[in-house]
Amino acid sequence: MPSIEKGAKMGKGILFSCQNCGYESPKWLGRCPSCSEWNSFQQIKEEKQTSGAEQFKLKSASVPLNFQPLEHSSEQRLLIGRPELDRLFGGGLVPGSLILLGGEPGAGKSTLLLQIASQLAEEFGKALYVSAEESLSQIKLRAERLGLVSSELFILQEDEIETVLAEAERIKPVAVVIDSVQTLKRANNPSFPGSPAQIREVVQAVMGLAKGRGMICFLVGHITKSGLLAGPKLIEHMVDVVLYFEGDRRFPYRVLRVAKNRFGSTQEIALLSLGEKGLTPVQNPSAFLLSERRPDQSGTVVTPIVEGSLPLLVEIQALVTAGNPGNPRRLVSGLDNQRVAMVLAVLERRGGLPLSSREVYVSVIGGIRTEEPACDLAVALAVASSFYDLPLPQNLAAFGEIGLTGEVRRVGGGQRRLEEAKNHGFHQLLLPKGLLEEVEVGTEMRVQGIDSIQEMLASLTKKEGV
Repeated sequence: MPSIEKGAKMGKGILFSCQNCGYESPKWLGRCPSCSEWNSFQQIKEEKQTSGAEQFKLKSASVPLNFQPLEHSSEQRLLIGRPELDRLFGGGLVPGSLILLGGEPGAGKSTLLLQIASQLAEEFGKALYVSAEESLSQIKLRAERLGLVSSELFILQEDEIETVLAEAERIKPVAVVIDSVQTLKRANNPSFPGSPAQIREVVQAVMGLAKGRGMICFLVGHITKSGLLAGPKLIEHMVDVVLYFEGDRRFPYRVLRVAKNRFGSTQEIALLSLGEKGLTPVQNPSAFLLSERRPDQSGTVVTPIVEGSLPLLVEIQALVTAGNPGNPRRLVSGLDNQRVAMVLAVLERRGGLPLSSREVYVSVIGGIRTEEPACDLAVALAVASSFYDLPLPQNLAAFGEIGLTGEVRRVGGGQRRLEEAKNHGFHQLLLPKGLLEEVEVGTEMRVQGIDSIQEMLASLTKKEGV
């Protein structure tokens, strides 16, 4: 327990605040009741309460805002110049926005933001790249490797936020990149960089710069072993946009996913390829993800998913093998474990597949993660294909949600899913029967409506339509 001033435990004007989430208590607590963090309370002095007219004195008068339809609202956003990234931010970057980018070490966070800063500097004016982790020579070497040469891109190596703010006020850039928020500090704060108190103060200072000066501010954030952003959860509430880098460092591509966006959809993703020239958007993600597929094997099926405004074809593979009857293994990668467990239970109870004594492995190939209920039918089809060891037609795709009674339910975006499958040569499609009247099939597609899991298994085993 930290040292507490004598008589301060329940004294007037004394509060204890959690340095992780900001929860306040009149006494010291070992564990925060809000965020469950241990030993996070520190003593603070409560501000003197005023009464009467004093508490209503305003620092500045309010100004009424007359809301009128904005003409040419697209001009309010700054386009990066890469359609995939502009779509990710909802149509471009909004001036005055605060953007947090998180990811594992080596994912490409610094490379991507250096590329964005250089692009903004060429198109709209000065950009400031601040690094507290790398030296100026290291940043210049990376910029030269990426072919980024711009007289409007300024680089600063600094670990105190006061100096960063002063430099931003001096050069007045259109965008500021801070790499990273866990390594910056306030000079008058005695805690070490990366502590919850320091991170909160640094983000608060940068937010004032973004909102007060209209600058676009990017923050790089480290993540913990559990995949969450390091530092207090409060910072995710303070920023306008939260992005996550996903993907295995052993593979040359990354998935950039939106977790929060006050100016656009939170369901958008972008597939980026990491090469010698940095991160470049993949022009045809569906073809890229299916390029190494082996359709002659059992247990593989393609399903169209929709991430925000992006329809995407992904391959779902399943493997059913004999295992320990008492404790068979069930491993899932890229899908929601609970939904896959539910689909397996429905296959056994409603479809009659004896899976309780079998080991089942289900994976979305390519490192893509999706939690769409529309993947249920593809998961069931892949598991059944592996169980019976029956390969599916190579031009077959399937989507639909499965209920606990075995029914196949309709999902949204049916037409977009169908068009994406047709554009990539998948001319056979299994979908919920309820969608047949809602989609325009055309003459090139052979579409079969599935009403239940039993009908799907009958079509698979009898080769009727599949």
